Amino acid sequence: MTLRPRVRRAKGGFDLRISSPELEVLRSLPGQLRALLADGDPAGDPALGRLYPSAYLDDPGAAREFDRLTRDELTEQRLANLDTMERTLDARRVNEEELAAWLASINDLRLVLGVRLAVTEESEPQDFEADEVAEASYALYVYLSGLAEEIVETLSGP
Repeated sequence: MTLRPRVRRAKGGFDLRISSPELEVLRSLPGQLRALLADGDPAGDPALGRLYPSAYLDDPGAAREFDRLTRDELTEQRLANLDTMERTLDARRVNEEELAAWLASINDLRLVLGVRLAVTEESEPQDFEADEVAEASYALYVYLSGLAEEIVETLSGP
């Protein structure tokens, strides 16, 4: 059985073919990430730390200065990407810039989920079966990973 692609290059942009159930899930995610970006502390939250990795592992002072100089701009770009994703969730066609914003937001969401779940290269669905919330979160992680891969392939294709 061949799955119908969710993202396809088309004349003048990219067609989105995302089912209603998928859209409902995707609709809930930007607000959650936005709240984390607004209220979280990268020093105390490993998931946020993954979104804002230290540029200087051996020099805490330089790391703090780099963070001070770049954090606001990185956050603004993440928020702009989330805004674009939300604005175009129901669109049937997006342009390359909008699809790139989707990719950035989906990747940020994947990174947060991956850290929260302690996902590794060896992780399998069975690793999360004992906890319904973790199992659902891992399924979302896998879905977002597949969607991100599809977007990358579509953006880099002919």
